[in-house]
Amino acid sequence: MKFNKWTLGLAAVGAVSLASAVRADEAKLSQVQTALSNTTISGYVSASANWQLTPGNGGPSGNYNNGPWNYNNGIANSPGGQIPLQSGKANGFSLDVVKLSIAKPQDESPWASGYQVDLLFGPDAVGYNPAKYGSGSGGYYDGYSDFAIQQAYIALRTPVGNGIDWKIGVFNTIIGYESFDAGSNPNYTRSYGYAVNPATEVGLLGSYKVCNAVSVQAGMVNRNNNGGYAVGYSSHDYIAAIALTAPDSWGFLKGSTLNLQTIQGFDSGSVNNYSVNGTFATPVAGLKIGLAYDKIQGLDINNQGIDGNVYGVYATYQATQKLGFNLRGEYVDGQNLGFFSNDGRNYVSNYNGNGKGEEITATVEYDLWANVVSRLEFRWDHTENGTQYNANNTESAYLLALNVVYKF
Repeated sequence: MKFNKWTLGLAAVGAVSLASAVRADEAKLSQVQTALSNTTISGYVSASANWQLTPGNGGPSGNYNNGPWNYNNGIANSPGGQIPLQSGKANGFSLDVVKLSIAKPQDESPWASGYQVDLLFGPDAVGYNPAKYGSGSGGYYDGYSDFAIQQAYIALRTPVGNGIDWKIGVFNTIIGYESFDAGSNPNYTRSYGYAVNPATEVGLLGSYKVCNAVSVQAGMVNRNNNGGYAVGYSSHDYIAAIALTAPDSWGFLKGSTLNLQTIQGFDSGSVNNYSVNGTFATPVAGLKIGLAYDKIQGLDINNQGIDGNVYGVYATYQATQKLGFNLRGEYVDGQNLGFFSNDGRNYVSNYNGNGKGEEITATVEYDLWANVVSRLEFRWDHTENGTQYNANNTESAYLLALNVVYKF
């Protein structure tokens, strides 16, 4: 085969064009790789087994008065107390929730940016972040989906002083001792203090570290949900918190924290929350004490006055690297705490009217496998106002639960 100079010239041009296309594709791929290079993917899978020990309890079918843990989902109960969530957790095995987190953390630059997206799948996602109030299942809101967006926010930093970090979007509440992620709490079942606080807010939140001992947060939000209280998504609130950390010079108390937090509504008749909580080191190696006080006060969307106080004490003891013991005790004193559904079937708490009650939860955690939280828990709940936990008119309820969480 003969080649002339024109043939060779065309071949050369084609080779140059092909090389340019390859370089362009490589440049595009490089841009994608650069955009994803700092992205992290994490999350967990949580499963449990629940066995109710309350005498005479017939199980969830035909009897919903089974104690607060049956509906131990993300918001503790549904807004307005309309929907008995996750009754299937009574006396059986359950997938709690799968969480997938995709994030780009901020770097140390003065104008750093990033994002966080937390997605929930499974039973505990039901009702966690309902789209709206109005017509829908239960007559109050559309919230039966087993998929929810727990958090989705943009993180920005402005170089003012030590740097102000901002969150814009939907983010976890800044108030309370416990969080939605049960695997990060001392106990598997959540507290009554958790139930009276908002789960998430949507809006703008700024965080500023004054020094190693003092950090502050403040912002303006719409309250996404508030435990069992239908406060309305148009509720406009301001949120503020201050966190104090004991310095190393405080001896055995070093690292102890104290948090002062509040969410206040601008609207008349809005719901206000207050929380004072902290975790304190002790002279005993591995032993920490936690204290929590949570208050909710105001009017729900039905103009019913609510006024609740929850006092909590925590004790955690890390006996070995793998073995830990966690104890929680709570006292509830409240008016119209909204823990009952309209038909009177108890599914979260037995404190209606001017109700009072207590709960004690004991948890043993032994982390045998890497990345796995495994724990056995016993819980006792008691109501002082005479409402029943089951058909035998029992004022106490008992639970034995196994919880396993894999974190990735």
